[in-house]
Amino acid sequence: MALTKETILQVLAPICGTVEVVEYRGETTFMIDKGDIVEAARELQTNPRTKFEMLIDITAVDYFRRKNRFETVYVLFALETATRIILKVPLDDYDEPHCPTLTGVYEAANWYEREAYDMYGIIFDGHPDLRRFYMPEDFVDPDTAEPLYPLRKDFPLMGIPGSLPLPEKSPQY
Repeated sequence: MALTKETILQVLAPICGTVEVVEYRGETTFMIDKGDIVEAARELQTNPRTKFEMLIDITAVDYFRRKNRFETVYVLFALETATRIILKVPLDDYDEPHCPTLTGVYEAANWYEREAYDMYGIIFDGHPDLRRFYMPEDFVDPDTAEPLYPLRKDFPLMGIPGSLPLPEKSPQY
């Protein structure tokens, strides 16, 4: 039997002031404040009523030109009830967004947070080893030396010429 949103809200109520709930195409999303995410995730994981013991993914969304440009997105799964939920955390830092790490709650958060940092530039405060995941550590704009994050909406679609060395073209093609 799947968990109801009311049960999840009852578990979150003592931790989070207000939680906005969005239901769309059978998925339930809970909007949580940045300061509440660690305790909310811990409670959802350990509370016998919810038992969201599996972190499926952490990613981000870039709403370029909005006041809260970035949202961190967490996908949790409860094996016992086969329930999947999404937690979203709006981040208020426009160019250098910060969010608390969940590595103390879910071990899998380590790699997912590194990926979100590498692709979006979201800094997970308290992360034990926050460094690039896909891109080289020195992946910066050749003109300004600013770090580059490929999934940000302001990243050029064709990339930045000279930012990454490309292999030579093979003469047979």
